[in-house]
Amino acid sequence: MKTINSIPKSKLSRATKLVTTGAKVGKNYLNYYKNKITQSEEDARLKLNESNAEDIYDGLSNLKGSALKVAQMLSMEKSILPQQYVDKFSLAQFSVPPLSAPLVNKTFKTYFGKSPHEIYDEFNPESVNAASIGQVHKAIKDGKELAVKIQYPGVADSVSSDLALVKPIAIRMFNLKGKDSDRYFKEVENKLLEETNYILEVEQSMEVSENCSHIEHLKFPTYYPELSSDRIISMDWMHGEHLSEFAAKNTDPALANQIGQALWNFYMHQIHNMRKVHADPHPGNFLVSKDGNLIALDFGCMKQIPSDFYTPYFELIKPENINNPNIFQEKMFELEILRKDDSAEELEFFSKLFYEMISLFSRPFREETFDFADEEFFQQIYSLGDKYGKSREIKKFNGNRGSEHFIYMNRTFFGLYSLLHDVKASHVNIKTYLPAELS
Repeated sequence: MKTINSIPKSKLSRATKLVTTGAKVGKNYLNYYKNKITQSEEDARLKLNESNAEDIYDGLSNLKGSALKVAQMLSMEKSILPQQYVDKFSLAQFSVPPLSAPLVNKTFKTYFGKSPHEIYDEFNPESVNAASIGQVHKAIKDGKELAVKIQYPGVADSVSSDLALVKPIAIRMFNLKGKDSDRYFKEVENKLLEETNYILEVEQSMEVSENCSHIEHLKFPTYYPELSSDRIISMDWMHGEHLSEFAAKNTDPALANQIGQALWNFYMHQIHNMRKVHADPHPGNFLVSKDGNLIALDFGCMKQIPSDFYTPYFELIKPENINNPNIFQEKMFELEILRKDDSAEELEFFSKLFYEMISLFSRPFREETFDFADEEFFQQIYSLGDKYGKSREIKKFNGNRGSEHFIYMNRTFFGLYSLLHDVKASHVNIKTYLPAELS
């Protein structure tokens, strides 16, 4: 894979890169209209999606940082994007063009005042894993194999400007209106800024590791603060294959259920006992070891769950609450899904929409065990997303719906469900780690 010797850092240079990418997309649409003359609509559309996904991904790969992180997040939205985009954007999880060796050396000189070969006994200058915010190198120190994560230069400084560039597009896509929408962008901006703070990530990683070390079939690397800085992290090298690779070739149902149960227990313990959660559940953040253990990595994105959100959010998994019109509406207002300035038409529409969504997504919690390998369950999720994605009504109403905490909580649950589906976990004990009042 080719390496990158520099990354656009200024707002102007990054905006120019996006404009160039947009021009390529425009050219793809011209080709699409030409192809429709000689090809079927389906074939022409397929070619358009493939070309757009390729060009957009290549453009974002050179920008890295929050721009590429958005692509990574979108790769989990399988019910929204065409498969060609999902396949291409999913590479942002662990396979993008890495920094060149001279740029890696310069980064170490900046943050440690030394080259990597002066810090470690051995250091591989070639990246073994490159994602949206940083890349990983293999090193040896005092006989220990280490994974060294290096943040791309300029990523932290470009978060706000990158989001400012995509904000107008997001406002149109999600039909956001008024200044109230700023809180959603601020939530994303704050989380992305936290992910660039590697000192915070080391602290969070050590906290989660300590709190979740008792969970069966779940392992964590050891982190080394003395070999880390605000842009570099040193941790144990963990042997295993990415969760997506495991899922693609595993044929043992019992092992699939073992990994699935570890995933479920890991998330339920965080949410209900720690009241904070690893809010970046994509395959690149998990490995499966040869002895059948799940290995959790990368705790830069942790979502704190405030009580005034946690309580109404989880009260709605109870059938007696969601099926009681008065209680249901009360919780909808508490969660800011319904608004005091809503018209009667809006109240009716969004009550119905969220009743359908919550009833479907909370289904696993109403069972003792759940089959996440069930294709019908996920088809219902995708169909519901498609139904409301094409709804004319939703486009005319104010899209500012729900507390800002929904952004990462919903991402967490949809990501978790998707991972469990991918590994074909067909028998997951749901009640493990649930508080008594939710069981």
